[in-house]
Amino acid sequence: MARIAGVDLPRNKKMGIALTYIFGIGPYTSLKVLQQASIDPNKRSDDLGEDEVARIRDVLDNNYKVEGDLRREISLNIKRLMDLGCYRGLRHRRGLPCRGQRTHTNARTRKGPRKSVARKSR
Repeated sequence: MARIAGVDLPRNKKMGIALTYIFGIGPYTSLKVLQQASIDPNKRSDDLGEDEVARIRDVLDNNYKVEGDLRREISLNIKRLMDLGCYRGLRHRRGLPCRGQRTHTNARTRKGPRKSVARKSR
């Protein structure tokens, strides 16, 4: 089993798909990385040799920010927005959508489960 960027790649998957298990690498980037490392995207992850794994690691280390570094950068960007006190930072702080979605009826993913409000009885 190949281990790249701290992630165990899944067994017996095509490399074009297997690399997408690394945070920060999607299908398009996966194909670009394999092209730069001169590896066939249809090759299975079990069939990789040590030299091929090393080439993929080199390409990722030199050209891409993945896993821990990328997560850290994203969290620092969000923290910077919150410290600035800009609109997006306030929305992050309150746990509400930041990109203009409606919140009157939807946004349950960001807001969490509904909190019932007690009704005033007559």
